[in-house]
Amino acid sequence: MAEILVVDDEIGIRELLSEILGDEGHTILLADSAREARAVRERQRVDLVLLDIWMPDTDGITLLREWASGGRLTMPVIMMSGHATIDTAAEASRIGASDFLEKPITLQKLLRAVQNGLRRPAQKPAGVPAPSAGTPVAPVPRDAGPAGVMPAANAVEPPAAFGEPVTAPLAVTLAVPDSPAARLLLRELPLDAPLRDARDAFERAYFEHHLMREQGSMTRVAERTGLERTHLYRKLKQLGIDLSRGLWRKPPTN
Repeated sequence: MAEILVVDDEIGIRELLSEILGDEGHTILLADSAREARAVRERQRVDLVLLDIWMPDTDGITLLREWASGGRLTMPVIMMSGHATIDTAAEASRIGASDFLEKPITLQKLLRAVQNGLRRPAQKPAGVPAPSAGTPVAPVPRDAGPAGVMPAANAVEPPAAFGEPVTAPLAVTLAVPDSPAARLLLRELPLDAPLRDARDAFERAYFEHHLMREQGSMTRVAERTGLERTHLYRKLKQLGIDLSRGLWRKPPTN
């Protein structure tokens, strides 16, 4: 699979894109600024870059132009922004961006843009001029509100974080149909707790059960649970379920 660099100054967006694309089998590299993106680009090969336009040190358009004028735009670059204008998108395309995603980004658009970007080599613009000394670079407006990969319009937002854990749990076992010999104690459900806390514990057990059953396939878990996949990622994160790569996947057999 591909080595994908995600460049965005918002940690939530970096983490979410990393989880989604990592689940697709890609290796994800992260950078929170243009400076860090340059360093990653210098030390290793990158197959594709997801580049935010607004960043505090150097904006994405300037970094894209820098790579193009220096002969370093050897990979497809997908630009991302929440409040970019048509002129900004056109400028990014002229410089050499392979695609442009407007925030909030839907899961389908993200995966389609990445798939299309990896199918073709990066554009090689001829003679993109670097801005001369003293030439002002038009500022790019910062996103007015939180932006990132969002659930579908009919998705339900996860509830707020629940209270402190409570005592008096009742042990409950859930069988894994694919492994009849194994009965896994997934979570102790606090039935003497307030409803919200008991529901939180049950939901953890419910999703851990399906993650184990589907061997970590987020696509199949989403189908089983009836959730849109982006909302599923957010739900698992809100419940504190570890999504480290490979944690739920069945080890290969010899």
